Amino acid sequence: VSAPARAAALLLQLAPDDYVVHEIYGVGKYHGMVTREVAGVSRDYLLISYYGDDRLYLPTEQLEAITKYTGGDTPRLNRLGSTEWEKSKSRARRAVQDIAEELISLYSKRLRAEGHAFSPDTPWQAELENSFPYVETPDQVRAIEAVKEDMEKPIPMDRLVCGDVGYGKTEVAVRAVFKAVQDSKQAAVLVPTTILAQQHHQTFTERFAGFPVKVAQLSRFLTAAEQSEVLEDVSVGKVDVVIGTHRLLQPDVKFHDLGLLVVDEEQRFGVKHKEKIKQLRERVDVLTMTATPIPRTLEMGVTGIRDLSLMDTPPIDRRPVLTYVGDYDERMVSAAIRRELARDGQVFLVHNRVRSIAASARRIAALVPGARVTVAHGQMSEAELEKVMFDVWDGKVDVLVCTTIIESGLDIPAMNTLIVERADLLGLAQLYQLRGRVGRAAERAYAYFFYPHETVLTDEAHERLKTLSEYTELGSGFKIALRDLEMRGAGNLLGAEQSGHIAAVGFDLYMRMMTEAIAELSGRAEEAKPKIRLDIPADAYIPADYIARESLRMDAYRQIEKVRTSADVRALEEEFADLYGELPKPVQNLLLVAELKAFLVDQGITEAAVRNGVLKVKPFPELAESQQMRLRRLLPGAVYKPASSTLLLDVPAEDVAGWVLASLRAILSVE
Repeated sequence: VSAPARAAALLLQLAPDDYVVHEIYGVGKYHGMVTREVAGVSRDYLLISYYGDDRLYLPTEQLEAITKYTGGDTPRLNRLGSTEWEKSKSRARRAVQDIAEELISLYSKRLRAEGHAFSPDTPWQAELENSFPYVETPDQVRAIEAVKEDMEKPIPMDRLVCGDVGYGKTEVAVRAVFKAVQDSKQAAVLVPTTILAQQHHQTFTERFAGFPVKVAQLSRFLTAAEQSEVLEDVSVGKVDVVIGTHRLLQPDVKFHDLGLLVVDEEQRFGVKHKEKIKQLRERVDVLTMTATPIPRTLEMGVTGIRDLSLMDTPPIDRRPVLTYVGDYDERMVSAAIRRELARDGQVFLVHNRVRSIAASARRIAALVPGARVTVAHGQMSEAELEKVMFDVWDGKVDVLVCTTIIESGLDIPAMNTLIVERADLLGLAQLYQLRGRVGRAAERAYAYFFYPHETVLTDEAHERLKTLSEYTELGSGFKIALRDLEMRGAGNLLGAEQSGHIAAVGFDLYMRMMTEAIAELSGRAEEAKPKIRLDIPADAYIPADYIARESLRMDAYRQIEKVRTSADVRALEEEFADLYGELPKPVQNLLLVAELKAFLVDQGITEAAVRNGVLKVKPFPELAESQQMRLRRLLPGAVYKPASSTLLLDVPAEDVAGWVLASLRAILSVE
């Protein structure tokens, strides 16, 4: 498991008062772990409350049945035994089925389609790749190799490259486009905004300088005559690479011989545009790029239907953003702006109220005389907004006072200081995304998250800001706003209308349903694991004085639940002894029960329960005559009933789990 995944798992461990989802009983509230004695045997249970006074004591061996609830707002608790939860699940399952069917149908059409198998790399390809001025990250290398492999196959490529802003997705596209052009095919690069088209046009033109490749841009910034000229050149094949906004999807755009379509941030296009992209996807190679995090659970289901490359490694020269969280301090704001301007940098100042944003800009201009201050917000027209962003990009603006519209989009290397005036009013995912706007070059970046001096922070706001100040290392977005960001990612990938279903059943369960539906429709469904009823009178739990922290105890139970062999048990015994000291009897029993369970699964046995000193085991494997003789010799009181595949044994009063495991092994051992 990767380090970020481990860190995420730690961050996501349950704490009392978290909401959880049980796949059978629905949404409840977790209240911690309790040890209870039932029928003279002590075990650990998770206490979960439901609507009214309903309570559920969940045995630790059923941990897999629950997940932490993520679904946006505070959920409504379900009532135990009501049909409401089943209805929510059914609705979500139907929605999931529709998406899965659409994915599968698109996939099967693609497999049947005749695509162009691109030729292997040329010497020019090697020359272009060697001219890349940076060292590729391992993820970047893997993504590039995967894209080229896909392009050389005769079926149309459909690969999704996902990575944070500045992690090198554009270079993956540059190399794919160049490969397409080497085979005398045209490439189109589709982006959501005119300014991004401009930025990509500049990047591609610079990278292809020195090669006979004609790059053109098609956007509404061109005059009608210029647009006509580009359209004419594209239709006769004079243009090799055309970069543009959704203008590229208009009916009057005719390609001479399109071989590759690159789509940047597909989720930001409208329904009609997506429909056009979908039609193209069946015929030409498509490379989609996104900075939206892909839910790990969804990744498992979609891989193989949509090929996926994840880029999690930051570039070598990328440094963590120095983060300050505290009371608003005008002197600190002034000093931060002056320091940035002294090194010829630019500043983002986030003031998230359109009504008072102009006053805020005037205040900043008075605070730092000589600084060129400009305003940007979502109520400006697209043309006005683009003009401002072009000025920022061209270095004509020192301080951009704006709302959270800067959250996603531009790569401005000189923008290396971020100031947020009312950080207490923003969500964690927003704050993390905003911080991602700076620190994109080798320069050290600074982020200041302020709140008013007299404000009493809510617990949630305090927790958000504390988390943000603690997790500043690179890639920590995976830990920080993981769930919040993933939900947004799921909405982007699957359609915003899914958010209601996700909220109803919780993110994890929804994603599990999605994975199962895709697997089932594509013939990759796994067989359901047999449910085992194991009821052995043994104190089997982890005492709080052995592992004090509840999150670590929970993690230990999860590890024990994964035990599949005796070797797994021995390894855990050693690990626990090493970490926490000698294993107390209840922990030894717990591991014995886990080993017994693994043995029963291997033998196809689904029930082993002790009642009134008698163990009943079924369905018990058929015994050969020699095994029956051994049974009578070893355990004279045993009763074997071949007709009902049942074995009955009298058990001792002490060490039941170990005795049962040893006895069953002895009876079933190979002759």
